Amino acid sequence: MITDNFTIDSRLTAESITITDWSLSRLLLKNDISFPWFILVPKRDNIQEIYQLGEQDSLDLLNEIKQLSKIVKTFFTADKINVAALGNVVPQLHVHVIARYKQDAKWPNPPWGNPPGQPYSPEELNNILTKLGRYL
Repeated sequence: MITDNFTIDSRLTAESITITDWSLSRLLLKNDISFPWFILVPKRDNIQEIYQLGEQDSLDLLNEIKQLSKIVKTFFTADKINVAALGNVVPQLHVHVIARYKQDAKWPNPPWGNPPGQPYSPEELNNILTKLGRYL
């Protein structure tokens, strides 16, 4: 259930920028210029796994993943979209949606588990958020 005091694990907020709230999830942008990397965090308390969501919430999460994947693929002309819900470090349920490119430094390996890249400059961040605003 969505609560007024919903909080996101501090490890997610420390490395991300809040973009907006969707019907089920809070949408974050990982503050790392290595990849266009987004994170959906369902606004539900004490949920660690997708199967713990109710039926409608599960459908809503899938629809948000599909919608975000389409936006990221189109907007960032990605070669591949990586979608994952690992939770090994941060147990709170969250889903990564990452644009990947055949020429990126970590291709074809997974993007996580490595030192973070550089954060967005204020200009880069403003540019992305302004352009994405019409899609989100």
